[in-house]
Amino acid sequence: MKKYFLPPIILVLLFLHQLSYGFDITGLQPTEPYGIFSTFSAESLQKGKFAISTGAEILMEPDFYRVIFKAAYGITDNIEFNMTVPYVHKWADTVDGFEDIAFGIKHRFFDEGKYGPSLAYIITASLPSGRDEFTTDGRFGIGLIVSKRVGPVNGHVNLFYERPGTGRHNDEIALLTGLDFAASHNFNFLAELIAKKSHDSNHFDSTEGRIGYRIKTTDMIYTTLGLGFGLTNKNPEYRLMLSVSFLLPYEKKKIKKVYEEE
Repeated sequence: MKKYFLPPIILVLLFLHQLSYGFDITGLQPTEPYGIFSTFSAESLQKGKFAISTGAEILMEPDFYRVIFKAAYGITDNIEFNMTVPYVHKWADTVDGFEDIAFGIKHRFFDEGKYGPSLAYIITASLPSGRDEFTTDGRFGIGLIVSKRVGPVNGHVNLFYERPGTGRHNDEIALLTGLDFAASHNFNFLAELIAKKSHDSNHFDSTEGRIGYRIKTTDMIYTTLGLGFGLTNKNPEYRLMLSVSFLLPYEKKKIKKVYEEE
């Protein structure tokens, strides 16, 4: 049954869309390696650990770029605080500014077993700090995260519901699936599929696929490169993503030496 779990969801994502146009709002994003691009993992940082990420996106049709700062902190071994700060610059209009700053608390309430997945929920909120072009006057919402590992493949499914801070916008729904394939100890292939009902639509109006890879550069640094491509007429058509994540504090692993007596 496991191998038939993700394909039906992917089919649902491909058909849940209608034509619409609106600005691509970032919202809360996971820090690597505890997520796949925008898809969260139910796994979280250990208590007292930090994750900091800096990244950039270049989007085409419409043409603009986005710089993103992300951070996470392990409150306990299964409760994690997250923050995302996006900054946008549109080339054609020479318009730039901050989007709403997003915060979230993720709680893993069920650990993965031999057959069952791990489960977590996440509560989100955004401060209305952005320009009129990049904001929905804040948002608040909730999400469900399902994660399961099968051999070298780690799969995730997220369902998010968010309500914008102003009544002129519609409620938002996002369904995300992500796959993380460990090709080697330091190299992972990544794939993601996202379907969204945005704040300016009454229907699922965008579907986007993303592929890429993540390299464990050192024991505390992860580098991720990805390419996104729109599967509907919803903009943007293409997206190039690059991020570097740091896990702190760094603890050097102690090597135990065994001496044999002669």
